[in-house]
Amino acid sequence: MGLIIIAIMAVGVVLILTGKVPTAFALFLIATAVALVAGATLFGAENSLLTTVYEEGAITLASTMIAVLLGSWLGSLLQETAIASTLVRKTVEFGGDRPVVVALGILVVSALCGSVTGSAPAALLAGVIGIPAMIAVGVPKVTAAGTILMGIGIGMPFELPLWQFFSTTLDLSIVEVRSFMIWLFPFAALAAVAFVLIESRRRGAVHEWSLATMSERRETRAPSRRERLGDAPWYSLLTPLVPIVLALVFLVPIIPALLAGILVAVLTTTRPSMWTTRLLRSLYKGFEAAAAPITLFLAIGMLLGAVNLPGAVGALSPIIESITPTNPVLYVVVFAVLVPLCLYRGPLNIFGLGAGIAGAMTAVGVYSPMAVLGLMTSYNQVFGVADPTSTQTVWAAQYSGVSPQQVLARTLPYVWFVALGGIIVSAVLYL
Repeated sequence: MGLIIIAIMAVGVVLILTGKVPTAFALFLIATAVALVAGATLFGAENSLLTTVYEEGAITLASTMIAVLLGSWLGSLLQETAIASTLVRKTVEFGGDRPVVVALGILVVSALCGSVTGSAPAALLAGVIGIPAMIAVGVPKVTAAGTILMGIGIGMPFELPLWQFFSTTLDLSIVEVRSFMIWLFPFAALAAVAFVLIESRRRGAVHEWSLATMSERRETRAPSRRERLGDAPWYSLLTPLVPIVLALVFLVPIIPALLAGILVAVLTTTRPSMWTTRLLRSLYKGFEAAAAPITLFLAIGMLLGAVNLPGAVGALSPIIESITPTNPVLYVVVFAVLVPLCLYRGPLNIFGLGAGIAGAMTAVGVYSPMAVLGLMTSYNQVFGVADPTSTQTVWAAQYSGVSPQQVLARTLPYVWFVALGGIIVSAVLYL
């Protein structure tokens, strides 16, 4: 039975990789097939397809869905209130015509956006102005796209919806998830800074729209700069830090921390008479941005319900126990070599079949939930930056005028280092 379940998962990987079936639908089909093979009844209060997998599984990640929605809402507010664009403009002005300084500044802004709302919304917030600005001062196109993505990678360890996702998926407390995410941050930051310093040395072409000097730009914007450019007030620029500080320092729960960020964004940029209008308008935009990941989380919840069925656990236990390394050195070597399997929606992508594998590892007990957390969050650092099929990578590459595969080739060595660092820390702490 275990081999049949593995075969079902392999077929699912093929469907996802070839694009024959959207990821969420493929995960739904896999969950259904795994549950039936594992002996789940159609009806019943326990261990049934309709109740355990579909009904209970669909709401397993409900708290994550709410966190994603709030993060998307805050992201839409950062765009609508010009907080994100102001951060980018001020960074570019500070950097002047120094490519490395401009790129490092955009890297920081991208990290702030990535911590609020990951993936494509963060790339848009930082990249719409940041990518042309970097290319304008001579940063190569691939490096400009990669800088936005590497910045998102820095922010991912502090992305609150991501904390909630791993907390629910692996049945860990937020405190436990946070404790490992903090370990990932220095690796992500070091790799990102190294990327900018090394890759910015490649020659970039200066575009026509960049020929005006920074002094000319400052002269143009001198009078009533904020009114004409629509810059947000200086004190509102701290908004992206509000949820992070509340959750990280004051241990405020994730959803209230995100709500606090939303309120700060509105109160510091909007007239009282427009509060309700702006909140509703940005919320609707947030729903649009959150629709795709929420759909995916519904399917992931069903898959988790299926692989945690007693029949599935019993069938997979001997196979997983026989092939997974328990020696710390082998753990590091094997899973470091397998890093590419999280790319192209592969089997170790936590927002795909990787969620089922993580759930199976935890259910079988071959690793502690914290060891699985360390492994999957390390892989997610690679997927979130370099995967040519992820929305943020495709957008950043196309907006920069290069292919996603070029971005993959340039960023992969750096994020592989991040994953290796996370896997080593996981082995030292949890094996």
